[in-house]
Amino acid sequence: MSEWSASDYVLLAAGIVAGIFALITFLGSFFTVPQQRVAMVTRFGKFVRVAHAGLNFKIPWIESVAGWMTLQYCELKVEVETKTQDNVFVKVIVAVQYYVLEDRVYQAYYKLRDATKQITSFVYDVVRARVPKMKLDDVFEKKDEIADAVKTELAEIMDDFGYGILKAPVTDIDPDAKVKTAMNEINAAQRERVAAAEKGEAEKILQVKKAEAEAESKKLQGEGIANQRKAIVNGLRESVEAFTQSVDGTTAKDVMQLVLMTQYFDTLKDIGASAKTSAVFVPHSPGALADLSSQMRDAVIAGNQVGGAPNAPAADPKKKCGGDCGNSSGC
Repeated sequence: MSEWSASDYVLLAAGIVAGIFALITFLGSFFTVPQQRVAMVTRFGKFVRVAHAGLNFKIPWIESVAGWMTLQYCELKVEVETKTQDNVFVKVIVAVQYYVLEDRVYQAYYKLRDATKQITSFVYDVVRARVPKMKLDDVFEKKDEIADAVKTELAEIMDDFGYGILKAPVTDIDPDAKVKTAMNEINAAQRERVAAAEKGEAEKILQVKKAEAEAESKKLQGEGIANQRKAIVNGLRESVEAFTQSVDGTTAKDVMQLVLMTQYFDTLKDIGASAKTSAVFVPHSPGALADLSSQMRDAVIAGNQVGGAPNAPAADPKKKCGGDCGNSSGC
């Protein structure tokens, strides 16, 4: 086997270099672009075309990928601190949802150095132009108007730069902590006022209903007492007649005293049997019992006369007993 000369080694090295160069050139001719992204292809630094998703070809060593742009929707939150018409400082947070227009990728990539800073500046300008003309309550009520104004003005401006604005909602309005505390106290006071009015109206209704119930109860109670007294009088009349007819020598006065004595002791028995009774004791000695029975008898007889003839004048006792009032049975 002959030995290699120097020229052979040179040729071998050149072949290896050429192979490596050819491999690099071949691999550098193809590139892939992910979905929802585009690539900016330049030739010696000058923009040539936009490469879309998939496998793409470029001239090796001459063309290159200068950058990438996403076609997905993006969101940028901008916090703007400004003053309302009633001199309250608030922080308004606007969430700008933007995207790159697919047919204007060149403007989006080359016209703006930093799109987020540009959008932030425009949001500041719009919010600070509108909120100072509103009172604090109006800012909360008309936040959709602020969002629409930001979207409209941003869409007009950013369209020239290749960006579209989907929405720009106002996600939060944050006043100063002291202002929020004062607003909460005002709201709480209003609710307490309404609650107090409702409570007073409810108590009024309860009092009225209670008074109506008491009036109805007293009316029914009075009717019950009247019926009870009438039944007692009728029962006493029947008892007097029965005793007079069945027991010889018994007068109405004796019967009345017996009945009253029985009822009197029954009442004392009921009072003593009850654990929760507030009772007022009238004199109940034997000497006072005669006066008590006489008074009760007179009251029952008077009530009986009134109940039997409510519209008739009271009868003359002398005419009834023939002028002799000594006999209690006649009187």
